[in-house]
Amino acid sequence: MPKNLLKRWHGQYILWTYGLLLGISLIMFIYQWVLGAAFLLVTAVLFYFSIKAESAFREDLDEYVSTLSYRVKKAGSEVLTELPVGILLYDEDHKVEWNNPYVTRMLGKESVIHEELGELFPGLSLKADEMIRYEINERIYEVRSNEDERLIYFRDITDQVHLQIRYEEEKLAIGLVMLDNLDEISQAVDDQTRSILLAKVTSLITDWAHKHRVYLRRTSSDRFLILMDQVSLKELEQGRFEILDDVRELTTDQKIPLTLSIGIASGLSSLEELGQMAQASLDMSLGRGGDQVTVKVGQRLSFYGGRSNAVEKRTRVRARVISHALKELIKQSDKVVIMGHRFPDMDAIGAAIGVLKAAQLSDKEGYIVIEGINPSISKLMEMIDGKEELRKWFISPQEAQTLITQRTLAVIVDTHKASMIAEPKLLQQTSRIVVVDHHRRGEEFIKDAALVYMEPYASSTCELVTELLQYFADSIPMDTMEATVLLAGIVVDTKSFSLRTGARTFEAASFLRRHGADPSLVQKMMKEDLHAYIEKAEIIKHTEIIYDHVALAVAEPNHKYSQLMIAQVADTLLNMTGIKASFVIGERSDGLIGISARSLGDLNVQVVMERLGGGGHLTNAATQLESTTEDAARQLKSVLAQIEEEEGLFE
Repeated sequence: MPKNLLKRWHGQYILWTYGLLLGISLIMFIYQWVLGAAFLLVTAVLFYFSIKAESAFREDLDEYVSTLSYRVKKAGSEVLTELPVGILLYDEDHKVEWNNPYVTRMLGKESVIHEELGELFPGLSLKADEMIRYEINERIYEVRSNEDERLIYFRDITDQVHLQIRYEEEKLAIGLVMLDNLDEISQAVDDQTRSILLAKVTSLITDWAHKHRVYLRRTSSDRFLILMDQVSLKELEQGRFEILDDVRELTTDQKIPLTLSIGIASGLSSLEELGQMAQASLDMSLGRGGDQVTVKVGQRLSFYGGRSNAVEKRTRVRARVISHALKELIKQSDKVVIMGHRFPDMDAIGAAIGVLKAAQLSDKEGYIVIEGINPSISKLMEMIDGKEELRKWFISPQEAQTLITQRTLAVIVDTHKASMIAEPKLLQQTSRIVVVDHHRRGEEFIKDAALVYMEPYASSTCELVTELLQYFADSIPMDTMEATVLLAGIVVDTKSFSLRTGARTFEAASFLRRHGADPSLVQKMMKEDLHAYIEKAEIIKHTEIIYDHVALAVAEPNHKYSQLMIAQVADTLLNMTGIKASFVIGERSDGLIGISARSLGDLNVQVVMERLGGGGHLTNAATQLESTTEDAARQLKSVLAQIEEEEGLFE
């Protein structure tokens, strides 16, 4: 209620009260004047003292209100001067008009009046209602400005920032370390040598862990658990996990050198999820051939190492187990649908025909999904067209969609990426999926597969499928064309048994040869015509040598080539003297820019292609870009420069 209105109401109340008393006195005076006179006298005395009390109350009230106003103004002034927040007013010319003492203490000056904001706070951007971090005298401030009032607030958040940094640095990272091929090396050396070698490797790993402040705990003969914070993890990543090279060099004199695979996970608060992610990272390292590290931090996935070929396993126990599991899955399914990658090659078609034979041996119908015929398989498909009993099992993706059910087994060969198969939608129509592949595992992977058989040491998927067939039945009747196509897949992927070839590769080829494979038919499938040879020569003319041992050929723009042609040029360049790696860039018939990469093993071309969105093997990889040949060449050179700066291109 307003002060004047309160006073007026209070005054009227007193007048009405004493007016009533006076009226009573007059009435009493009429009937009994003595009593009325006495009551009138009492009323007068009360009125006098009421007036005195009211006057004193008003004086006290006025004094209290004036004192309170002074105290409020004083408190407001003290708040502005003592508040732990800097407040600054500036004029239209961005010069300081007023500031509280906090600002001068913050800047370490006696006065900043009339100084320009640009000189006091260089680089400070003033945006309305936007909080900005700004550092002054090694302290971090949160700055907020009000352009309408030309007002700036400063709040010290140094302790908060340091606490946040410390929290991030102390986040836990869990890792699993595995000796890739301990069982294999155990078969190659005697027990004493094995014990000595294992002791040296363990000592090396222990010293490495101690150096980088990593907790190390051995969980089995070939496995270790490691725990670290983010500072140690960052240090290890900057050093690119030199322990991989140290262990390999320590055991290089052995017939089968020991290598490490490491999986590390971080970025999650749940220890259970961290442990699962660490195991998944280790599986990724092993799936890519071992001798490397996979680091998963939140959504970031990084790979380190992978500079050596996967070690071939001497025993076939895993092949036998997978074969029996595949046989059971086929028997429990109504039919089998087999798919390779888009633009299939000899290896994809050969492996698909091998799986088709496995389905037929199990008395199940099998179908091979093929999107179209490309130059790399044109001669092969011409031969298959002449074999009606084989050709009838090839169907289009559209036909497959009408056949597949929830009980159908989908077998994916020669790839493990859903985006690369002939028809990805087919995977959504069944929950029964099998993956058979020899490529190093990439970040993208088909989820929820019932059975996965990935062996990066293998020369080809045809080699893996051939081994699986050997355990399907004691006697396997194979047609000459079936055995020949499987052999062709091996021959093409090994460059006629010159690359990625192990003892088991020759054993698989021997098995196929005994079952009717015809090497002369393989040569017919691989023949090229004169026109194609001239096209290859045209691309080779544009080759340049970079980093002394890398051949880079960029085909002329507006000339279209098949992916097979681009790959063949890369193979040809790799045979040149002094060349350790080759890259060929050309425009494909579908408008994409294809890059084929080849290596003798000194450079991991899979890592190079992965940085461009592709993948493959240590010695054989590729990618496709929606770009131009010139831009693709620039991107490739940039990636090579990054790798050269990080760890060097060659060992």
